[in-house]
Amino acid sequence: MSWSRAWSIAKRDLSSGFRGLRLLLVCLFLGVGALAAIGSLTSAIQNELDSQGQTLLGGDFEIELWQRTLNAEETAFLEQYGTLSPGYRLQAMASTVEAAVPIELKAVADNYPMYGTLLLEGSGAASAPTGNDAYLAPGAAERLNVGTGDIITIGTQAVTVAGIIAEEPDRLSEGFALGQTVIVPVDFPQSAGLTAPGAMFESKTRLAYNGNHDPEQLQEALEKAFPGVPFDTRSSERASPGADRFVSRMGEFLTLVGLAALVIAGIGIGGGVNSYLEARRNSIATLKILGATSRDITRIYGLEVGAAALAGSLAGLVVGVLVTPLLAGALGALLPVSNTLVFDPWALLRALLFGLLVALIFAAPPLIRARDFPAMALMRARVSPLARQWRGAIVPVGLGLLGIAILAIGFSQQPLLSAGFLGGAALVLGFLALLGRAIRSGAARAPRAVNPIVRAAVANLHRPGAATGSLVTALGFGLSAFVLLAAMQSSLDGNIRQSVPERAPDYFVLDIPKDGLEEFYATVNAVSADAAVDAVPTMRGSIVSYGPDDAQIVVAELEELPEGAWGLSGERGLTYSAALPDGNVLTEGEWWAADYDGEPLVSVDVDLATAADMSIGDMITISILGVERSARVANFRRVDWESLGFNNVWVFSPNTLEDTPHNLAATIDLPEGTDTGGLLRDLVRAFPSSSVIEVGPILNEARAILDQVSLAILAAASVAVLAGIAVLLGAIAAARAARIYDTVILRVLGASKRQLLALQFAEFGLLAGLLAGVALALGTGVAWLIVTQLFEFDWLPDWTEILSVLGGGLVLVLAFALSASLPLLRARPAQTLRSL
Repeated sequence: MSWSRAWSIAKRDLSSGFRGLRLLLVCLFLGVGALAAIGSLTSAIQNELDSQGQTLLGGDFEIELWQRTLNAEETAFLEQYGTLSPGYRLQAMASTVEAAVPIELKAVADNYPMYGTLLLEGSGAASAPTGNDAYLAPGAAERLNVGTGDIITIGTQAVTVAGIIAEEPDRLSEGFALGQTVIVPVDFPQSAGLTAPGAMFESKTRLAYNGNHDPEQLQEALEKAFPGVPFDTRSSERASPGADRFVSRMGEFLTLVGLAALVIAGIGIGGGVNSYLEARRNSIATLKILGATSRDITRIYGLEVGAAALAGSLAGLVVGVLVTPLLAGALGALLPVSNTLVFDPWALLRALLFGLLVALIFAAPPLIRARDFPAMALMRARVSPLARQWRGAIVPVGLGLLGIAILAIGFSQQPLLSAGFLGGAALVLGFLALLGRAIRSGAARAPRAVNPIVRAAVANLHRPGAATGSLVTALGFGLSAFVLLAAMQSSLDGNIRQSVPERAPDYFVLDIPKDGLEEFYATVNAVSADAAVDAVPTMRGSIVSYGPDDAQIVVAELEELPEGAWGLSGERGLTYSAALPDGNVLTEGEWWAADYDGEPLVSVDVDLATAADMSIGDMITISILGVERSARVANFRRVDWESLGFNNVWVFSPNTLEDTPHNLAATIDLPEGTDTGGLLRDLVRAFPSSSVIEVGPILNEARAILDQVSLAILAAASVAVLAGIAVLLGAIAAARAARIYDTVILRVLGASKRQLLALQFAEFGLLAGLLAGVALALGTGVAWLIVTQLFEFDWLPDWTEILSVLGGGLVLVLAFALSASLPLLRARPAQTLRSL
């Protein structure tokens, strides 16, 4: 038979609109649509990050330093490579007579921005502010209740609001801020008293190349020319590492969610194709009697299944492309992505190939069975079910698995993660298949129950032609998906509650002058004598070397830091204390005396010490403002990082650092119900160079962001759950078709409708009860891997919620099973027996 003749026959079957193959269509539609949307969105964001690198960074190369600017020698060295645009970034306070708010002060040079365009509301493109002008972000202007032309005070200096920022080209690369942006001229922070010795500020110098320069070579040359200087550098190729990491990690996770939906859908595809071919059993047998060969049968029904698979996949692609602008619009404030239609050929082709390969893997076995069995065996299939043969399907299934492995692993940024997912999915499928066999075998060997309904239900699990295997796989995956979603959601909610506590200090205050501490206490106590104030010294420094006296490890010479030793990189917050900080617990060694005046000592976070293989008695050399100091490790301590207080990896004895230029930072915790009155304004007036940060709004914003992340994960994982529900419905519907004969025979023998319903309830209840424990173990196990290994969060599930969702899933399964049984009760025995 030619392909054209086979297609002519196939078209007749498909003329009813893919009737019988709708489960295949739905499953592929969900899986391919999810993968198409995910791939298109992540690709669009990544392309924007790559193409707008110079604009996002504000230059080709950036150098950051804490508490100082580039000196003349460093500036001259960098000017060989192009044009420099120096600037600052620091926390400050902006105030009027009526209001005061924390801001992110951004001081820029005259040539800002070197790339991109700064836009102001109502006036369009603008250059850097000059004189005493300032540009305010809309949020800052709103909180201060000011507009263009009004006067505000920052530090000790009054400035004029010269415009409201509509678009800040390098906003994304600036990272997290504790306030809205205010842009001022580059010399403003110094004139406002915000960069005095000890103040916590960061200088940012952008470089625009005068030719083609390699950023890695430039960084190496910079480190060679100025060894030991803690430069923090970035290039336009990685303008926003945090966004890159977020997009990559979320893209991988969402791709795995899409693959999970396809794997679950594959079970439905297999069941749907099997039911479809079973319904055409007589047609296949007739074609064979009329002379059709096995190859002809494969061509006809392969074309039908292939056409349905292609239609479902293409529909998924269309919806995936159409939904991408909606997702982009939701992320537009966080990531640089246009909310227009995104067409990424590779992302769409990859999603389509995933869908077709999954269809091949799960549709090949039933097609091979229909091809290989002789006509008379097909005719007798109702009373003598066909044996399940897999040998003929090894080649197509193997090719499909190989194709999925190449697509998922070969083109993944985290191949080990993708390989682990595929391996895990294969193990779960194999486990459920073995479990189905075990349940059939156990049911066959189980003692005969006294109750006839229970006895018949157990017999149905192992009788010839029983769909126990497919039902176990479908129910196992479906219930596991419910548990997985509940475990992930509740654990993420637990992390939100733990990491963003309800009760925290009311204010953080930065850059309090050392000689103003008494006035600071008096200002706070004037509002509440019971206020709890915790003030600590703060400064920034970098770790130069560490280790035993005779075997010091130089940090700059390490090719890469030991895993978990993040406290050795760049400039870190440093402090000193006579007493063990609150919330810290000594794990090894002893704390120094309050009046200690001997050899300089340091206390180290125990996790960092373990990661860096430090020991009590090792020496640590630090660099603060270019001056090196050494201290001996006196003890290790465990830090409570989840508390919203001042936590430091390094805490030194007072005699080590108290003579360095530095300021203080403090937390203010007011008794509940305290009327703060004008505390914020009083602190700003008394300490104009300090920054006062209200914790409440920040916590609310953090909770909102984390809730959005949790909601996004919920929405993504719901695709897999929808696929699981579709598979459950398909498996129950397929089982219903096979039960018509049994139901009719039982009715002829005198069974009542109530008994038939009880039989269905008992059979599915037994299966669901057996699989509930399996689903609980599988779902929570996979959720633990995702939460702890992929997202690196703590495992904090709400078991009550998980068990409630599992119970709801069981009720849903039983409801589906009973509702699917109702049409069986309406079947007329005489009519049905004549059609068998």
